[in-house]
Amino acid sequence: MDRFNAMQAFARVVEAGSFTKAAQTLHMSKTTVTQLVQQLEARLRVKLLNRTTRQVKVTADGATYYERVVRLLADMEDADTSLSSAVASPRGRLRVDVPSPLARMILMPALPEFHARYPEIQLYIGVSDRMVDLIGDNVDCVLRGGEITDPSLIARHVGNLALGVKVQ
Repeated sequence: MDRFNAMQAFARVVEAGSFTKAAQTLHMSKTTVTQLVQQLEARLRVKLLNRTTRQVKVTADGATYYERVVRLLADMEDADTSLSSAVASPRGRLRVDVPSPLARMILMPALPEFHARYPEIQLYIGVSDRMVDLIGDNVDCVLRGGEITDPSLIARHVGNLALGVKVQ
């Protein structure tokens, strides 16, 4: 028995006052909802609902259990939502090191839009062409051109940059 699904089914039955209506809102069959509630009652060794052919009423034990289940399900939903919003709205410190031409031509002009889109990110930019020790220098990300020579690094291709010489 999936306790989460069983508690959710029980709560919906109490709220809907019907196994059929609860099954519809949960997108499950009436049989599945009935079985989940029965398994929950068997596990708890208590009758949560009084059933007749015409109505479903919550017992005193069921009402007490329902209050706790609703809080628990709400807490679980809040936990999921808080993570979802963290993913949707990144925040924290990000240390990046880029070569000078890339910073001047691409990164710096894009900063206002980046900060508007991700206001909770504190961006620290280092501008250098030297080899960066990611761990020792406490750097999260380095943008460089060329092939990776250190097999311990994880690299992603982020784009192509055409270089040329400007003749005056």
